[in-house]
Amino acid sequence: MPPSIQPYAYRIVDRLFAHRVIRRGPAPRELPRGPEIDPRYAVDGREHDVASFMDRNVIAGILVIRHGKVVLERYGLGLQEHDRWSTMSTVKSMTAMLVGAAVRDGAIGSIDDPLTRYLPSLRQSAYEGVTLRHVMTMSSGVRWTEIYPDRNSDVNRYSKSLADKVPGGVLKLMASLPRAAAPGTTFLYNSGDTYLLGAALTESVGKPLADYMSEKVWQPAGMECDAFYTLESDGGQEIGGSRAGMVLRDFGRFAEFVRNDGVIDGKRVLPESWVETAATPAFKLETPPVVDITHYGYSWWLGDGVMAALGHAGQRIDIFRDEGLVVVTLAAFPQPPYVPATDPNRRNEVAAFTQAVRTT
Repeated sequence: MPPSIQPYAYRIVDRLFAHRVIRRGPAPRELPRGPEIDPRYAVDGREHDVASFMDRNVIAGILVIRHGKVVLERYGLGLQEHDRWSTMSTVKSMTAMLVGAAVRDGAIGSIDDPLTRYLPSLRQSAYEGVTLRHVMTMSSGVRWTEIYPDRNSDVNRYSKSLADKVPGGVLKLMASLPRAAAPGTTFLYNSGDTYLLGAALTESVGKPLADYMSEKVWQPAGMECDAFYTLESDGGQEIGGSRAGMVLRDFGRFAEFVRNDGVIDGKRVLPESWVETAATPAFKLETPPVVDITHYGYSWWLGDGVMAALGHAGQRIDIFRDEGLVVVTLAAFPQPPYVPATDPNRRNEVAAFTQAVRTT
């Protein structure tokens, strides 16, 4: 879409798609403030400050939380503090965290359970023998093409089913795909896998994914605004891996929930060691999406000290657990055919900015 429309569209996703609200609780929790930081970084021999970083990279929001205190918060592109911005694929990482909650609740016996235990419609498909662990680590072995400019790619067939709001359409599509590799042997980024993970999670807990997220995280963590998952059809299954929406500070609160090992007010929501295991590399990446990322875990991208949730067009959540640091950047990177020839490598520039935050 044209860059003039992009930031507006990312703020109104709930008006464009069927959705289900993730309810906040009655008592939002204030994020304490610390002394503001002024990170600066250099690219091509020139130094850039926060304002320059936002301008060069079409940034809509920056939030930095250090040891539980907000030390930087900025908005751009018309985004206001209570506007919900599209998560894009960063919500994949959030949905995968909820699997841990279901394991702790006993709704899921093991992440090595077969996917077909929860989604029997996938029996006798290429997903036979695929486990929850496999879809969480993008290693189902099912053939998939995540090529956005190709209208005939699997991801665009998936997106068309969602746009047409076909009940059960995504499950039918996923069941039709052939196997390309043995489950658990090969990393292949697959948005359909995370859709199936969310659908299996819904079946395991016996309630909508949005309600489970509200119960386990949104209300206990004191999120300040309702969020939402978009749906595959009117009143249907939540899309666990893209197109959700939430406000900037609630992105940060979710990251703090992970940084605090899945514990809220002394109450454990995730199993002990769940976050540590999620941050343990499952696959080394042959073609990393950004300069500071090297491996993939439980739906989290991993690098030097960082757990990262990455999303289309520049959405990113970085958690540096050992440093007590969270960095959230929301953006509207221009997309083909609107990318200028002189366009910088924006993903790598976000990484450079984050590195500057770490050392400021």
